[in-house]
Amino acid sequence: MGMNVGGGGEADVIMDVNTTPLIDVMLVLLVLFIMTIPIQLHAVNLDMPVPNPNQAPPPQDPVIVVLLIDFDGTLYWNESVVAKSDLFARMTEAAKGGNVAEQPEMHIKPHKMVDYGHVAHVMATAQKVGLKKLGMVGNEQYMN
Repeated sequence: MGMNVGGGGEADVIMDVNTTPLIDVMLVLLVLFIMTIPIQLHAVNLDMPVPNPNQAPPPQDPVIVVLLIDFDGTLYWNESVVAKSDLFARMTEAAKGGNVAEQPEMHIKPHKMVDYGHVAHVMATAQKVGLKKLGMVGNEQYMN
């Protein structure tokens, strides 16, 4: 509350609330809140798997099977001709019961002019027997 000092007239009481202490308290609280906010870090937290010390190291040189598909659909398994009827048996032998660590890497290299149906047949057969390590190689021939 305030009081009017001076002047010879009627003494009127000022009925306005003094907001200065309220603003001071608000500013002090604002500073305290800003100081207590944790620092924001721009990082992505990842839950990485814990390494198993009993796990054997992976083999240095993986076994690679190159499967070429010629322009007429002829299949070459590591440079030897394979009939389409024998492809399922060879891929089943390579899958070895579904253990991914023991499977060879299968590099499928189709010719530029081969019909896609032949490539789809090879990939479907690989999926059917459970081969997981598949890769298409030689795709740079399609750049031009």
